[in-house]
Amino acid sequence: MDATLADPRTPVDAAAERLRAAARDRIPCPPLRDLIEPDDVATAYAVQERLSELRLVNGARVVGRKIGLTSPAVQAQLGVDQPDFGVLFDDMAFAAGAELPTERLLQPRAEAEIAFVLGADLADGPLDPAQVRASVAYAVAALEIVDSRIAGWEITFADTVADNASSGLYVLGSERRTLAEVEPAEVEMRMLVDGEVVSIGNGAACLGDPLEALAWLARTAREFGDPLRAGQVVLSGALGPMYPVHPGALVTAEISGLGSVTITFSAQEERA
Repeated sequence: MDATLADPRTPVDAAAERLRAAARDRIPCPPLRDLIEPDDVATAYAVQERLSELRLVNGARVVGRKIGLTSPAVQAQLGVDQPDFGVLFDDMAFAAGAELPTERLLQPRAEAEIAFVLGADLADGPLDPAQVRASVAYAVAALEIVDSRIAGWEITFADTVADNASSGLYVLGSERRTLAEVEPAEVEMRMLVDGEVVSIGNGAACLGDPLEALAWLARTAREFGDPLRAGQVVLSGALGPMYPVHPGALVTAEISGLGSVTITFSAQEERA
C-alpha cells in the first residue's frame, strides 16, 4: 500500500501533503506561502525531506542530487538569488533518445546542464577545489526536465526548495569525458526545441564554474548530514535559460566538449 501522511497538523505536514496531492492528482496546487514564509529555508528543506522519506518508503532509490538556481538567467526568471538542491531518484532517469512520458509532468521546462558522476565520496576533508575536482569520475551533457507542482510556476525560494528543487526527470548523454579532457567552466551550450534554438549559455553561467556548484553542494550536503557519495550523479545546474516544453517536443542540448543529448516527449497527455 502507498505510504501516506498523517493528518497534517504542522506546516511541514500540510505543505508536504499539498505538494504530494498535486503530484498524485496531476493538478498544480497553490503556492505554500500560507504555510511557509518565502525565506524560511529550514522549513522548506524539512518539507523536501518529508516527501523524500515517503518516496523511499514507496520503493524509490536515491541516485544523486540536483543543484538548482545556479544560472543568473534562471534566477531572474524565477525571482530568486541563491542556489538550492534536490534529490535525484532512480525513477527520474531516462536514457538518451528515449520518449519521456508527458503524463508524468505538470508544467515541464527543459534545461541544458553538465552532469558529474562521482568516483569518490565528498564526505570528509576540506572539500576544496582540488578535492572536488579529483572526486569527479567523468562529466556528461545532460537535459533536466524541471517541473513545478505549484500552479503557474508562481514560486518563492521556499516553494521550489520544498518541491524538491522543482525537479522532474533527467537524461544523461553518452559521451563521457574526464576533467582532463574538458574544462566545465569553458564549455558553450545551446538548446534546441523542435529544431529551433531556444537557449544559449556557457559553463561560466553556472556559479562561474559548474565545479564551484558541485563544491557548494558538497559542503551543503555535508552540513545537512547526508554527504555526496561515490557513484552518485550530480546535475550541476542550468547553463542558460530554461524553456517550456510541450507534448511531442523534440529537445536537444549541445555542449562543446561533451557532445549532445536528445529526448522526445510523448505526443499526448494521457491523464486520468
